[in-house]
Amino acid sequence: MHGTLSSIDSSRLAVTIAVGVGTATAIGLAYLYRKNLENLPPKRWRKVGEISDLICYPVKSCGSIRLKTAFCNELCLEDGHLRDRVFMAITPEGQFITARSQPKLVQIQPRIEGNKMILSAPGMMDHEIDFNRLHTITPIRVTVWQQYVSAVDCGEETAKWMSRFICSDDIGIRLMFYPGTTPTREVRPKNRHYSLLNTGNSGALHDASSYMMVNEGSLAELNSRLDEKVTAVQFRPNFVVKGPVAFEEDLWKWVRIGENVVFRNVKPCTRCIFTNIDPETAARHKEQEPLKTLREYRIIRENEPPAFGIHIAAVKFGSVAVGDSVYVEDDRN
Repeated sequence: MHGTLSSIDSSRLAVTIAVGVGTATAIGLAYLYRKNLENLPPKRWRKVGEISDLICYPVKSCGSIRLKTAFCNELCLEDGHLRDRVFMAITPEGQFITARSQPKLVQIQPRIEGNKMILSAPGMMDHEIDFNRLHTITPIRVTVWQQYVSAVDCGEETAKWMSRFICSDDIGIRLMFYPGTTPTREVRPKNRHYSLLNTGNSGALHDASSYMMVNEGSLAELNSRLDEKVTAVQFRPNFVVKGPVAFEEDLWKWVRIGENVVFRNVKPCTRCIFTNIDPETAARHKEQEPLKTLREYRIIRENEPPAFGIHIAAVKFGSVAVGDSVYVEDDRN
């Protein structure tokens, strides 16, 4: 009959629709399966080197503390009260401050003694901050890269100490403490094209991710181009690995330290004027090195600064130590 489907045609249409739906479902499931596999750590690994340095920066932009062992969790590198980048300087209005604008911050040297953090700086008496007291204070909102984060004000005496050293005045800088145990910030807008970055790996008060690694081979290659050599600390990594050839790390997808601690490579670490600041003297390099040289050959993504090192996110947590073997995914046939 015209205008209607016969029972045979109806059956064929039903079969065609069923096959189409089935095919689409199969394709969708296959895609999800592949994506799931991409997010799982590899089963095969190859050794590329070992950890030669393990470094923590409890105060953002301030001095480093070298460790023999540490624990890696979602938030940051830690050893008891010592946690990476959980303190930062701010203006009285709540805007964060780094050594990019205040280079003298690199001369403030923290250390942990029991339940206290001790701050030292040239020409200053040591200053103590009690962790137990900090954990009794109600957090307030401050900003890191225009993103709000909850943090605790370390108090008036600490503010005066910081301001006197940095600004030669009693006001101008306050110190804040991140009391949380998990990351809370969204990915910065400029980094959202890196699909592996997310809130879960944004760290405490970090710029981009919870961890950063540099390669001794890459540092040696860079230094071969410089008249004045630089050290790994000038790039402020948590992990320094020795063994790989220069810039091999650009291609790694997964990194394992020791037998159990696994990281995902989430983005290259792009560099700014901070790298031109001498970590000992706080002096800016007159020729803008090493950033000037990096700009000549390390632009690996158009319209981005030069890259040196990799941002990594912890996927499997645990303890790491200097001397631990470093492995990457073995994708060789």
